[in-house]
Amino acid sequence: MKSYTDISQSKKLAEFLPHESADHTWQRIAIAGANLDVPEEDQYWHNGNMPFKFCRGMGVPCWSLASLLGVMPEVSLNAFRDGNWNAMVQHDGKMIYGDKNNPVDACVAMIEKLHEQKLL
Repeated sequence: MKSYTDISQSKKLAEFLPHESADHTWQRIAIAGANLDVPEEDQYWHNGNMPFKFCRGMGVPCWSLASLLGVMPEVSLNAFRDGNWNAMVQHDGKMIYGDKNNPVDACVAMIEKLHEQKLL
């Protein structure tokens, strides 16, 4: 299950969400000649005998599912039998929702809708 915003989602959300609401930042890792962009986490600091190099400080905030849920007002996150997810918020008697195939994407879609409607 996807648990973080990817770098393109993170850059988009950084345009209108406070950076303090993010719980990680993105960094670049060079492993065996390949450059990877990954969320800054302890698990990436231990990689056995494989040669790796970290270039810290990309400065792009990264949101986990927990931090995304904390940004939205009274959000309901629902899983469906077909594997899809729904993030839903009620505002003035109207339901606003984002449907995607994982919870992070559903929350990002919901946050973008709230921002477009000037509710966030």
